[in-house]
Amino acid sequence: MSEKPWYKSVYRWGQTNLTEIDPLRYDNQWWKKYWRETNIQGIIVNAGGIVAYYPTKFAAKHRAKHLGDRDLLGEIIMDARKENLAVLARMDSNRVHEPFYLEHPEWTARNKKGEPYRAGDLYVECINSPYYTEFLPQILEEIITKYKPEGITDNSWNGLDRENICYCNYCQKNFYDEEGYELPKKKDWENKIYRKWIEWSYRKRLEIWDLNNRVTKNAGGQDCLWLGMIGGDMVSQSKRFRDMKEISERADMLMLDMQARNSTSSFYENGEAGKTLHNLLGWDKLIPESMAMYQAGQPTFRKASKPEPEAKMWVLEGFAGSIQPWWHHIGAYHQDRRQYETTKPLFKWHKENQDLLINREPVASVGLVWSQRNTDFYGRDKPEERVKMPWKGFSQVLTRNNIPYLPVHIDNIENNMDKYSLLILPNLAVMSGDQAQTIREFINSGGSVIATGETSLYNKWGDQREDFLLSDIFQVHSSRTNHGSFSGEKKSWDDSKLHSYLRLFPEIRKKVDGPRWDKEPEINGTRHQILSGFEKTDIIPFGGSLHAVQRAENVKESDILFKFLPPFPIYPPETSWMRNRCTSLPGLIINDHNPGKAAYLPADLDRCYARDYLPDHGNLLKNIIHWALEDDLPMKVRAPGYIDCHLYRKQNKFILHLINLTGCETWRAPVHELIETGPVSVFLNQELNNIKIKVDSRVLKNNASLKNKNESGEIEILIDKIIDHELVVIEKI
Repeated sequence: MSEKPWYKSVYRWGQTNLTEIDPLRYDNQWWKKYWRETNIQGIIVNAGGIVAYYPTKFAAKHRAKHLGDRDLLGEIIMDARKENLAVLARMDSNRVHEPFYLEHPEWTARNKKGEPYRAGDLYVECINSPYYTEFLPQILEEIITKYKPEGITDNSWNGLDRENICYCNYCQKNFYDEEGYELPKKKDWENKIYRKWIEWSYRKRLEIWDLNNRVTKNAGGQDCLWLGMIGGDMVSQSKRFRDMKEISERADMLMLDMQARNSTSSFYENGEAGKTLHNLLGWDKLIPESMAMYQAGQPTFRKASKPEPEAKMWVLEGFAGSIQPWWHHIGAYHQDRRQYETTKPLFKWHKENQDLLINREPVASVGLVWSQRNTDFYGRDKPEERVKMPWKGFSQVLTRNNIPYLPVHIDNIENNMDKYSLLILPNLAVMSGDQAQTIREFINSGGSVIATGETSLYNKWGDQREDFLLSDIFQVHSSRTNHGSFSGEKKSWDDSKLHSYLRLFPEIRKKVDGPRWDKEPEINGTRHQILSGFEKTDIIPFGGSLHAVQRAENVKESDILFKFLPPFPIYPPETSWMRNRCTSLPGLIINDHNPGKAAYLPADLDRCYARDYLPDHGNLLKNIIHWALEDDLPMKVRAPGYIDCHLYRKQNKFILHLINLTGCETWRAPVHELIETGPVSVFLNQELNNIKIKVDSRVLKNNASLKNKNESGEIEILIDKIIDHELVVIEKI
């Protein structure tokens, strides 16, 4: 084993997620061979929780149906030790079978009527009961004492989610003793007791995290870690009361359970998840990810192999996001054996290049800002629409336009201001005074800011303020009203209001070929660079929501680049004409704070782009980003198709991941085939000027070549073609 602790030196994992029939059919010799063929350094093996795969001393604990007298856990761990593999014992601890429930009914979570919460035939246990605080610690101690694993991981450790309040006696007493109130009667974001319950629920999960780590370290030593499992989507983590900032500050590594994309997500989101978590955890720590080799996502077929292109691209995006691979099969015996072949070349490639895939620093000038509190107290019951879609709109624009970015928690900006040239605040409505002051200091230091929607308009509880905290930055004042198809309070989009537009200024159609009308306005001035590419139109489709604002007195008319055109009938077509030429409501206000710049979008083009994927919306957002950055980009990429780029620095090397998403992001999941693209030109900034460098292609050998400096002094690297991905290493010599 390495001199470094296992959680810093094990880069590839494998998990055969045992089923209750597997004690009858587990083939030790074949799985040992598969471990070697996939170059793994550690295994994750079922131990206890819902089902025990060893002869536990606790009679009420459910053992695998076909375990008999066999100690399957012990056998697998013994085989792993012979192969010099690290071992994590896997738990699934939040549910129990009926005999256990009948022995301890008081430990089960209860609804308002006192009825037990159930998941199928199983009973859901309460995290505040002795099941979590006394019984599970004994199970952990038993497993560690008997089998000495490196640590424990658990994918169902957080108990009930946010949709359900537990009214068991332990919760009632605990909440009253700690908060001074009875439990809330129902979900009500306006109720102060419900709000306290949200915060209390987060705190109770952190207490479980800390308790389990104390238990494992006491039983197995300081390097014996309890790791839980987490996800990479912040909305889903909020619904499970997982405070990712606090958890990351406690953790030596994170076990990421994010197995696949679904019909509405994208491959690039896996790489983004890795960067989000590393920016919290640290770039010197490891984040293995459960990468399902079965068909996960939508639809889910646990016994069928995931199509090889789909599995491959998900794994490669994980590599690009500095995630470590962890193959995952359901069951120890499969009739569809294609899944075994998918893992081998990917894990082989990872081993050959592992030195380039860990302990590296990202290179990016854009920070895409988020906070979990915004997801909870502003997103409330509609976090996907209020929070996730604005975020996704910008992340899609950045990815599609090859602009490296980092997801950054708003509380981590203060100590990292010099890392970013631009901060994007996508509808970051919940903001404290201290957080707003950090944004001001960033602007005053020369940074630029793009903000959208209701950013800074809400306090920490999600209550609306009289005005934006950042009104001085935006140079506008809130009217506290929204116009258009999504008000923020509706359950869904209002289709009757989708047929709205944005009018671009100054209007120029009078000089563009087309029918003439004597009411066409005169051309008054020239357009801003942000409207580049829109030279033949005075309008673009909108269909979104616009926050009505009043501009400050010093805002010039030329600082407002487009305004809101209200909806008018779609059908019948005879009625589909604009009743109003325009309104006074700004859609975009730009200002130069000297030295920093700010752009504020009352029009939710970010949310619209995530919903509709219209090129007009994406191109406008791209132009705003380029204006704010003033071309302060570490690299530029020119290529046909869709290339996702991730740039890192490690000692004297630059490490560039190029993931070919051409076709992958236009078909729904799962992707059927990969489409080759190229040539791809990468232009690196002047940091490498006057330095000798060499270029190394790690996928298609000799695929990348170094060209001379171009006219602007940049270094150009030419890649002939990319099928799935390319890893380019630029080394100073």
